[in-house]
Amino acid sequence: MIKNILSLCAIFLFAVSISAQDKIDTEAYQNAEKMLSWNTSSLVDRMYVRANWTDDGKFWYKNLVKDGSEYVVYDLITKEKETFDSVDDMPETPEGPKYNRRKESISPDGKKVVFIKDWNLYVGDLSSGAEKQLTTDGIENFGYATDNAGWRKGDGPVVKWSPDSKKVATFQQDQRHVSDMYLVKTTVGEPELQSWKYPLPQDEKVIQIHRVIINVDNGEMVRLKMDPDPRRGTQCDDISCSGEFDDNEWNADGTKLAFVSTSRDHKIAHLKIADAKTGEVRSVHKEVVETQYESGQGTINWEYMPETNEFIWYSEKDNWGHLYLYDLATGKLKNQITSGDFVVTKVEKIDRKNRKIYFEANGREEGVDPYFSHFYVVDFSGKNLKLLTPEVGHHSVSVSPDRQFFIDNYSQPDVPPVSVLRKIDGTLVETLEKADISRLVASGWKAPTPVKVKSEDGKFDLYGLMFTPTHLNENKKYPIVNYIYPGPQGGSVGRRSFSPSRGDHQALAELGFIVVAIDGTCNPGRSKAFHDACYGDMSVNTLPDQVSAMQQLAEKYPYIDLDRVGIWGHSGGGFATAAAMFDYPEFFDVGISESGNHDNRNYEDDWGERYVGLEVGDNYEKQANQLKAGNLQGKLLLAHGGLDDNVPPYNTHLVVDALIKANKDFDLLIFPNARHGFGADTMYMMRKRWDYFVKNLLNQDPPKEYKIVYKRDGRA
Repeated sequence: MIKNILSLCAIFLFAVSISAQDKIDTEAYQNAEKMLSWNTSSLVDRMYVRANWTDDGKFWYKNLVKDGSEYVVYDLITKEKETFDSVDDMPETPEGPKYNRRKESISPDGKKVVFIKDWNLYVGDLSSGAEKQLTTDGIENFGYATDNAGWRKGDGPVVKWSPDSKKVATFQQDQRHVSDMYLVKTTVGEPELQSWKYPLPQDEKVIQIHRVIINVDNGEMVRLKMDPDPRRGTQCDDISCSGEFDDNEWNADGTKLAFVSTSRDHKIAHLKIADAKTGEVRSVHKEVVETQYESGQGTINWEYMPETNEFIWYSEKDNWGHLYLYDLATGKLKNQITSGDFVVTKVEKIDRKNRKIYFEANGREEGVDPYFSHFYVVDFSGKNLKLLTPEVGHHSVSVSPDRQFFIDNYSQPDVPPVSVLRKIDGTLVETLEKADISRLVASGWKAPTPVKVKSEDGKFDLYGLMFTPTHLNENKKYPIVNYIYPGPQGGSVGRRSFSPSRGDHQALAELGFIVVAIDGTCNPGRSKAFHDACYGDMSVNTLPDQVSAMQQLAEKYPYIDLDRVGIWGHSGGGFATAAAMFDYPEFFDVGISESGNHDNRNYEDDWGERYVGLEVGDNYEKQANQLKAGNLQGKLLLAHGGLDDNVPPYNTHLVVDALIKANKDFDLLIFPNARHGFGADTMYMMRKRWDYFVKNLLNQDPPKEYKIVYKRDGRA
């Protein structure tokens, strides 16, 4: 009798707690949808100045305002602004010759293009339309300038033009020996097979590039006298992140080429100089690291300066990313240029005449988010370091073509941007715009809350954002949803600049959740020790930090309910989500894993080999999610695109197979012909994500088949 009474009381109390929650109906989803970017961005006026520089000492930019848009012209000489209603009234910006940027590479003088046809390289004259074949021995999977890194591929050539437009540095790429990837398009009748070369960690050799220099006028080719290099770069997973042949720099007259050879495991970066006439190669500088070498955060920062017989090198050998000046002839260090507990992220300008470097860096200014980027100048000697952007916030800088001015858009995640014009020495010329978010605030919008917690081991401060319902009742309890992207080349938060919407975080919060995004250890932008904290074992996925962060936040914000915890992520975040559900089954209740690289033996070679190293023994196998699938206790939704050519769907299939064999209940959503980001199916995935958390964390039935409609620029 007593047990029955207690059971009835429990049922009554549960019913009361459910009824106390806001009802999740169609209206609730409509209110949530108001927080998506196409509904919020149109409510912000004059946000960010994106300058279009002209040849007559002016620049112009477009402002989005309440009634549409306006165009502003600024005269750098007179310091006057004029506003126009349409583009027709704007001064013309010089246009270069027309060409297909996706399939051709244009010469610096704008007169020629090179392109690939049947695995060979051709040159075309833009004025006459004449074409000439430059190479003849290119064959299938051993062609010239081919752009294929496995997950990333394109039809355009990968080349580096000489300044005089007479030569290109490129390669003959041997991918004949690497693994093949297959996808099948779902169609009526015969399925369509898609196949291409996709190197995997199991391959004995990765894609090899045989470096060559080609004279585009006479077709003469010089093969560099060296062994082929692995297709690797110092900055990202590809060797053409910038759109051209990265890690290559010519001297002024095109007689010498500087380049960096990177080892397969990214532990060796070797600067070399090639003679463009003879193909002779000279070793200049080699850096060997225990984990992975990278030449900056978001851009390549080494610089070839033959006119003074020097080069600038980027290194993290003192635990922070800094610039060093070396002698080009001897390879000896002349002096360290930058130093201190901060990280140089991007070199913007090198003033060789005055021997100054203008660069962006994180973490130097005390008392602020260390991910805020600031702009600095320093002498080659390392002296006279000066902060050029003193305001608190994340600074996004655009330097004028003549290198005499820069535009600075600075903001914080919860503070709207201000756009200013400064001289290159940092002198303020004028405040161009201040973003107006009054219409956004009037709509009921609220900014995310910046948060700071400690890493799980107590060594580091961690930073993130927390999204709460606009109708937050601090006397209630809300389930918490962790959005995770563990990188290691990025983080959950993304850029620290202001944005009226970050994905659907605020939209999801509107349905009755606390949503958090925390950048844990192993993410970039901080010290090398911070970034390398998970080196060798990506299955850590920053998860100890995520769990600890939510526990710390719950102590500070009692309305967070740690008895109802969700997590979701895409790609690397999908990998992390499934790992969270398997490794922390007592903590995480609901997970949504999208497009996850669950076993890096099934993902392109460069990703794992950069952050784990080469496959040795079971070092990859023991990190695979499918081996832990039997630990699942909560609710898990797996989603993947059937034509995902970045993270092939077989990654998720492995987990599905393991869950079935372990007799576990789970949910699966396949988008048959979607690529990695789901494309046209993105809105459906978003709605299913909302539904899954509403049903399994709020214990409510979501509105049936609600349709989220994407609107471009706030218009249907």
